[in-house]
Amino acid sequence: MKFELNDAISVLERTPATLQTLLQDLTMAWTHQNEGNDSWSPFDVLGHLIHGEKTDWMVRTEIILSDKPNKAFEPFDRFAQFQNSKGKTLTALLAEFKTLRTDNLSLLRSKNIAAKDLERTGVHPEFGPVTLSQLLSAWVVHDLGHIAQISRVMAKQYKEAVGPWPKYLTILNHTPSE
Repeated sequence: MKFELNDAISVLERTPATLQTLLQDLTMAWTHQNEGNDSWSPFDVLGHLIHGEKTDWMVRTEIILSDKPNKAFEPFDRFAQFQNSKGKTLTALLAEFKTLRTDNLSLLRSKNIAAKDLERTGVHPEFGPVTLSQLLSAWVVHDLGHIAQISRVMAKQYKEAVGPWPKYLTILNHTPSE
């Protein structure tokens, strides 16, 4: 599928409502459990998404679209949410994420990005040169991946309760990478 900005925005604008519907008013047994070891709970994932809204996607978009000669991105702290979310409620995180995403998509739309802009590049600290279309595509896939991760973590809370069904419930057989 070829990247189309309006199609990407259509997915990105749905993520806050998706997470709100999935997580709001659930007990901590659903929202604060993880898959063991160093894996993330739905609460942790939400904090991670918030940190990305503040320091990643639009910050990097601005760098790419700027006229500055230095197009290097700052490294992204994939674990900042553990400190940043301390003392916050899930309800507060959901509201913060919705506000940040709405603001970021308004800013993105205001850029009036043309096809030639999508080929402009920034410099990722690990990958080197990346285009704006690659960055924005990654934003969409990042959202979808974390929605899937939240669903998987929640499903695994009933892994024992389903009895013999894990054979057919493939979501229960996935090994977490984070």
